[in-house]
Amino acid sequence: MNASAVVLVVDDNIDAADMTAEVLRMHGISVAVAYGGVEGLEAARLLTPLVIVLDVGMPVMNGCEVAAALRKEEAFRQVKLVALTAWGDSESRERTQAAGFDLHLTKPASLDILVQAVQSSLPA
Repeated sequence: MNASAVVLVVDDNIDAADMTAEVLRMHGISVAVAYGGVEGLEAARLLTPLVIVLDVGMPVMNGCEVAAALRKEEAFRQVKLVALTAWGDSESRERTQAAGFDLHLTKPASLDILVQAVQSSLPA
């Protein structure tokens, strides 16, 4: 785990998580990866990243549960939470908004949009 990561990618699909992280790294962004909701919550608390990209549909602890837990903690009230999910219907978007996400991207998301969303949340 990269202790200086400014972005945390959380997805139970290892290939998807690694690919997302690699795309962000190609743009010079420091990234850490966790492969599940519980692991993501632990990594977030350890690293306090500026942006967390969360898959929503994960077993054990889904992305909405992770987001809601993080938003209850003072250290994560200003962190940008990005939902990256296969669910794009209005009910899913309402659920991610209620959980505290700042942005909802539907897979397969445009990599340019993801990179722009992350970069816009990082200090210049």
